[in-house]
This record gives sequence, structure tokens and C-alpha cells, in this order.
Amino acid sequence: MSASTASTTSDRHVSILATGAHLPGDPLDNDALAKICGPLPDDVLEGIQVERRHWLIDPATGAHRTSTSAMATAAARQALERAGMEASEVELIVMSTASPDYLLPVAATYVQEQLGLENCAVIEVRAGCVGAVQALDIARRQLADGTYKTALVIGSEAVSPLLAPVFLGKDPYKVRMRDRLTVYTFGDGAGALVLKAGEEGSAHEGSRQVFATRSMGGARKPGMLITGGGTDAPLHEQQQRKRLMDISLDIPGTAKFGPRVFVEGIHDMLRRSGLALDEIDACVLPEGNAEYFASEYGTAGLSAEDQATLSKNIVENLTDVGATGSAAVPLALDAGWVDGRITPGDTVLLLAIEASRYLYAGLTLTWDAPTPAK
Repeated sequence: MSASTASTTSDRHVSILATGAHLPGDPLDNDALAKICGPLPDDVLEGIQVERRHWLIDPATGAHRTSTSAMATAAARQALERAGMEASEVELIVMSTASPDYLLPVAATYVQEQLGLENCAVIEVRAGCVGAVQALDIARRQLADGTYKTALVIGSEAVSPLLAPVFLGKDPYKVRMRDRLTVYTFGDGAGALVLKAGEEGSAHEGSRQVFATRSMGGARKPGMLITGGGTDAPLHEQQQRKRLMDISLDIPGTAKFGPRVFVEGIHDMLRRSGLALDEIDACVLPEGNAEYFASEYGTAGLSAEDQATLSKNIVENLTDVGATGSAAVPLALDAGWVDGRITPGDTVLLLAIEASRYLYAGLTLTWDAPTPAK
């Protein structure tokens, strides 16, 4: 895969050599979740379209079996191995997560440590779904202008620790339905990409590589809110809350406004890149086929013709991993590359949507990495 830019100050071709992925533990299917937090109605399960997910925690005890940085490191090691690179060649790590091991130091420095890198440039983006695409754009700009030659871009997320208090030690049938929906929706994991810059002047002329990001929820209440450990209230007051940390979703709001963010993101990327939807071979769009979003595309302004075109080229793996925050786009990209849905020469659109403040981030690129051996 390649990403390049034709500006006078950023004239190095940037190749994404390989991807990697890590999913913790064995998959948890919906039958397993029904036993610990109660079932969801069939029509709701069909709407969210998640059948399996992986959790960092042990669902029986809540014990942590790994960490955000350890998952990130595992994904990074696989990507490096596929790229034929040693960890010692990495000059820059750009990572996104909303669930770091600690508030400080940033999780990316623990990836650095686990990779055995005494010295390395490190940048961390605190975000959910959009963060990995933002991190990728930061890294490719650093490589394109010659600041660094090689980079790791990582998205890693662990939501399950926030879910455990919902059901641990409780009668599964007494867990509130809205809490069950949250438990069924999310999974943990990490995805990584290896980038390398070419020689000065190697950028391709006429490249259609474009980046865009926007928050559309500045006047709306958050679609997702994670509380605890911040500065919204004194710590002694936070400790009196029912849960030290908690996650809440505005389900009606995301169902109504979320599709507008999807559609605006798609239209914005097409306008900026000059591409038509039928010129995109693979649209890496986590949750893009989820019924609760796709059913509202028309209302949000996507024509029937564009919906038909989009449905043919969406690359996602929501069914197998659930909603995974910062890891969502890298995991879907890795799955699409490994199973051959993304092939050399393909025009690829990465598009991430985040419910927190209704953000999107998109990036177009041309894929040039051969399908890895299985």
C-alpha cells in the first residue's frame, strides 16, 4: 500500500509495507454473553450485527489478562514481521487509544519499551475510532517531509474493563437492557501498520491521497461518554460514584445522527479527493454495513445508487470483533488485506466514525503491498 503527497515540502513516497493485528483471548459469542448478562432480542442482535468479540478481561472474574500496550506491541510485532523489518529500524511510533495503561506515561512509550527501543520518537493521539486514521496521517506527513524514514502506526483499545462492573456478581436477567446492549457491542484489540519513506522526490505525481477530519457534534451532547479519572469533578467526589469509571451511550442520538456523520464523511472525502464512489475499490468503514446505520443512509442524504455502490466495496469485520474504538480501522484493514479483499493497485478509502462527539476521519491511498502468505 502506498500513500504519497505532491507538495513541494513533502515529496517522498510513503509506503505502508504491512499490517498486523492482535485480538486477546478466545472469541466470546452471543450465547456466552447471554449467560453472564442476559440475552438481547433477536432483532436487536441483527441490528448491531456483532456475533463475536474478544475481551482483555476474563469474563468470569474481570481479571486483566493483558494490557492496551501489550496488545499494541503484539500487533506491531506481527506487522514488522510481515514487512520484513526489525523493531530496531523503527524511528517513529504514532499510537491512538482512549484506554491507556496509565494517564502518563503514554501507552506508546510502553510499546517502545516492549519492542526494546531505548530511543524513538513517540506521538500519541487520545481518541476512539477516528484516532488511528489521524495517527496514520500524522505519521505519513512526518515521513513524507523527511523527518523520519520508518514508522509504526497503532490503534489499540480495551473497553471490556468498563463493561465488567455491569454484570460481575449479578443475576444476568437483572442487568438493564441498555447495559446489555453496550456489553454486546464492544470488543478489544489492536491493529498496526508499518510505514517507510522513499527517497526525496519519489512522491507520485497526481496522487489522489487526501486526508480530512471533522467533529460534527459541537452543539450536541456526546453520543458516547466515558467518565472517571478526569477533571470533571474532584477525585474524592468521583470516588463516591456508583462506578469509578463508566461508559454511557446515547443510543437514540447515535442511531439518528450517526448516519449523517457517515454520509458527510463520505461526501467530504469524495469532494476533496476528486474520486467518484465507483472509483473506490475498497472502503474500509467499520460498522458501515450495520443495519442501524445503513438503514438510515437514504435519510442522511446518500442516494440509492451510491448506497448500492458502497455496499459492494465496504471492508469491515464488525461481526467478528465488535466495535473496537481506535483499533477498528486497523483491524478491518488488516482483515481486508489478509483475506484478499484489498489487492495491489486498489484505491482505498479509510473512513472512521466516532460517536463521542460525532467525528469522522478519512484518508485515501493506493494499495501496493502484495497479499501476505497465509
